[in-house]
Amino acid sequence: MRQNLLMIEDDARLASMVAEYLDQSGFTVAHAGDGHNGLARLAPDTGLDAPDLVILDLMLPDMDGLEICRRIRALPGAMGHVPVLMLTAKGDAMDRIIGLEIGADDYLPKPFEPRELLARIRAILRRKGEAPASNSKALRFGTLEIDRDARTVTVGGKPCDLTSYQFDLLVALAERAGRVLTRDQIMEAVRGRELEAFDRSIDVHMGRIRAAIEVDAKDPKRILTVRGVGYVFARQQD
Repeated sequence: MRQNLLMIEDDARLASMVAEYLDQSGFTVAHAGDGHNGLARLAPDTGLDAPDLVILDLMLPDMDGLEICRRIRALPGAMGHVPVLMLTAKGDAMDRIIGLEIGADDYLPKPFEPRELLARIRAILRRKGEAPASNSKALRFGTLEIDRDARTVTVGGKPCDLTSYQFDLLVALAERAGRVLTRDQIMEAVRGRELEAFDRSIDVHMGRIRAAIEVDAKDPKRILTVRGVGYVFARQQD
């Protein structure tokens, strides 16, 4: 079954080349040349199903890609949870960090190899669609509950807003509670294989997860930083 992608990109030539390449790999790509048209395709009143993934360029003529990402995450239902792969200019580390903070699932600097774009798309969709191979029971740590089958996280019964990638990061840590993991080990556990040594992406995602599940993200009790090493998920929690 072909999966549907939406590419929001003002470079029509690039969009055409990407669409042709991804079509050969089993994807159907719809193209929007600016932010307003891209958001219009995602509006709930269109009656369209949410795409399986959005490829979003950071630099658009009418609207900042970061603002588009914010608006996507504010949409109701499935549209607000669609995975977002952000395309950024090479070297714009701060834009990539901000993009991850506001809910992008991954980023890819321009210029990029089509094969790497395909690999990242497949990795995101695999994370979104995979059912856990091990024990499917919910993980519970005090008031925190992680349902791996439903892919939901609640604290005290209240839902936590996490991207697909952030959910998988949290599960990777929670399944290894009490064990200190390096950033490379965390990436390996989530991705299956490392595509790139991302600068601060793990730290950014951890900050987002803490903001969602901790009482005080500045004084975390669940996800602890081990300086010079990585992170550990605490076994004992309130």
